[in-house]
This record gives sequence, C-alpha cells and structure tokens, in this order.
Amino acid sequence: MTTAGRRGRVLLAGETWITYGIHQKGLNAYTTGAYSEGQLEFVAALVEKGWEVTHIPNHLATEKFPCSVKDLDAFDVVILSDIGADTLLLHPDTFERGMRTPNRLREIVDWVAAGGSLMMVGGYLSFSGFEGKAGYHGTPIEPCLRVRMQGHDDRVEAPEGVIPVVEMAGHPVLQGLPVDWPWFLGYNRFEADGSDVVLSVGGDPFLVLGSWGSGRTAAFASDCSPHWGSPAFLAWEGYSNFWDSLLSWLSGG
Repeated sequence: MTTAGRRGRVLLAGETWITYGIHQKGLNAYTTGAYSEGQLEFVAALVEKGWEVTHIPNHLATEKFPCSVKDLDAFDVVILSDIGADTLLLHPDTFERGMRTPNRLREIVDWVAAGGSLMMVGGYLSFSGFEGKAGYHGTPIEPCLRVRMQGHDDRVEAPEGVIPVVEMAGHPVLQGLPVDWPWFLGYNRFEADGSDVVLSVGGDPFLVLGSWGSGRTAAFASDCSPHWGSPAFLAWEGYSNFWDSLLSWLSGG
C-alpha cells in the first residue's frame, strides 16, 4: 500500500509502437523503421505529483508484465493504455514454446478483487479497439472495469473535436479541476455496467469509475497522449491534477 511521503507505485503498460515504412521513388525503393513513445507527458505529470512510475513498453510486455497476484502486489495502481489483450495473454512460453502459463488478465482481476486498482486508458488497442483487435471484450478485464464493450471496432473519431460533459460535479476526482474541459479528437465507445459515469461525451461514457471486490477501477475512454489526447488536453492547466486526483481515488488516497 501507499506509504507516507509519496503518492504510490504505478505500473503503466503500453503506449509505445514500432513503425516500418516503405518508400518508392521511381525504380528505387527503400525502407525505414522507427520506435515511438506516447507516454512521456503522462508519466512526467505523474512523477511531478510524486508517483513512482514503472513503464513496460508494448514490445517488452509479452515477457516482462507480471504473471501473478504476488508480483502485482509491488504496485498500487496498474494502468493498461493502448496495449492489446493478446500481448498479455500470449507469453513467449505459450506462444512460441507451447507451454502453460498464467492468464495474466485473470491475475489482474484477482489482484483488483483483493484490493488493487486498475485503469484502462483509451486508444487503438484499448477496450475493443481498432477493428476489434484490442480484444478485451469477453475477457475477465471487461466486467472488472464495470463496462460493456462492443466486441468490434469501437472507435469514435472526432476530427472536429469533442468536449466532455461533467455528469458528477461533486465527485472527489473532479475536485479542484477547472470547470471547462479541453477538446479531444476521439474515444472508445462502451457502456457503463454498474459503475458511475463521471464524464460523458455525445451521450457516451467518457470516464467511468467503479469497484471490483475490494479494489477500484477506472475506464477513461480517450487517450492520455496524441492523437485523441489533443494538444489542448496535454497543455490543459488541469492535466496533471486530473491524473493525480484519479490515481489517488483509485488507490484509496
């Protein structure tokens, strides 16, 4: 549990990607590759507020993400952000060597039930995701987050920008934040299932808070970084305070 003098320990998984480009110029062609990280502003905001953050990028999570409730006990909050279910389900021992390994999604849920805290942040590989490829629909994570996912492409792209509406102004997570929220460029669509809709957009839940056993959960439908997380959101005066307040609520602070 959180000790005096710091907020707590956060495990963030995801928010990285590798790109491979093909460039054709007449009869000549060449390829390029790049590695990108989308969590930098998010992690900086948490560290600024006193959170101790351990980040596992997508390409390492298949092997490095904790495999048991005991291992998860090293953290106060687990955040899954833009990381598909298969990355956590298919440990190399299972996918490459045909061995039995723990179901890490079920381990997360059991950990939350025993008092842990879980948040999913939106993205192309969150909730159901792009073409349904995030794959959390029908897994133990879905009821734990207290949402009903679509099971197919759940993206709502909003190039015109959408602004969240506050549904529970008195909720502790929103205390001290600016009244006016910035715009976002999209989000994942899901339904609340026995949970509190704190923010909404276009009639859809945008921030859902709930409980599972002795633990707490949060589903944030949009992104903590571009592209859905707009420059206006990252520059918003409430950006750091919002995440700090949300994680504090999750961890019981």
